Amino acid sequence: MTASTDLSTDATLAGVVEVLTRTLGIEDRAGSMTRDTGLFGELPELDSLGVVELAAALEDRFDIEIDDEDFTGEVFETVGSLTDFIASRA
Repeated sequence: MTASTDLSTDATLAGVVEVLTRTLGIEDRAGSMTRDTGLFGELPELDSLGVVELAAALEDRFDIEIDDEDFTGEVFETVGSLTDFIASRA
C-alpha cells in the first residue's frame, strides 16, 4: 500500500467512525473504536433499524449507493469490514 492509500483508508475509517457514532448516538465511544470493533450483534444500538439509518447516513457522507444485497453480515461485522466496503465503493 502506498502512503496516499494509507491516508485515504485512514480518512475513510475516521469518516465511518464519525457517521457510525453520530447515527447511533454513541459519540462518547468514538475514541475507542478501531478496525476490530464489532458491529452487528455486538453494538446493541445497531439493530435492524440502526443498519438502515447507518446505510443512509453513509450513502450521504461518501456519496455512494448501497444496494439491498450489500446488507450482509460480512459487511457489518466490524468497523474495518464496513470501512473496506465503503472504500471499495468510493
